Amino acid sequence: MGCIQSIRCKPKSFRDSIVILELNATIDSNPTSIDETSGVVLRYRTPHFRANARILVPPVAAKETWTIGWIQACNHMEFFNTYGDKGMSSWELPDLRDSKIQAISDSDGVNYPWYGNTTETCTVIGPTKKDSKFVVSMNDNFYPSVTWGVPVSDSNVPQLSSIFRDQSFTTWLVAINQATSETLVLQTIRWRMRLDIKVDPEKPLGQRAVLKEPVAQVQPQILGKNEPIPPNAMVKPNANDAQVLMWRPKTGDPVVVIPPKY
Repeated sequence: MGCIQSIRCKPKSFRDSIVILELNATIDSNPTSIDETSGVVLRYRTPHFRANARILVPPVAAKETWTIGWIQACNHMEFFNTYGDKGMSSWELPDLRDSKIQAISDSDGVNYPWYGNTTETCTVIGPTKKDSKFVVSMNDNFYPSVTWGVPVSDSNVPQLSSIFRDQSFTTWLVAINQATSETLVLQTIRWRMRLDIKVDPEKPLGQRAVLKEPVAQVQPQILGKNEPIPPNAMVKPNANDAQVLMWRPKTGDPVVVIPPKY
């Protein structure tokens, strides 16, 4: 219905006016690739998670600035590299591991809380007279190096026997008011990357590693009901700075190989 007589129409809020025209979230169908060209480390590259959204913002009447983009947090991480009967190295997020926090920021480490600041965000500066249409997109994958030899040893003798990784993430499409910090969650995506590589260190370089299940990843889930963003997903430290590489021998005490960066 239109306005009744002299009662002034209240303009739509930003939350009510922003429209997601299209949203996609996928994980590439290609399997994880394994690189054995180095005699020091095994490298692997997982398929990419990709998210993109086409957004429409009608004219903004107020003098306000909104940034729309992607925020990501890691909810769960298991990352074990086993070295036969010697023990295993493990990348760990101590606060997440010990259930002190629900999630940890996966920001680029510069543009908190955003995942990145190139294709990942767009800013609308009001007042505007026309519709604003734009696309925000992001992608993520793993491309680490794992030593063939025990990481706390000076020896380079290959003893790596398996790599296991299981990580879960929540990715939010979000609008934030730059002046008030009002935060609107527009869409929530959950996704997971799993990896299981078996290694025979006795075999020649180039023939040691075999990718086990899953060859294809489970596709991301776009949630019908949005989830709130945990406080730790918005602030420092991010996962890359908080993670610790531990050596956990079969016998003896654990050793910190690489401490956190923060």
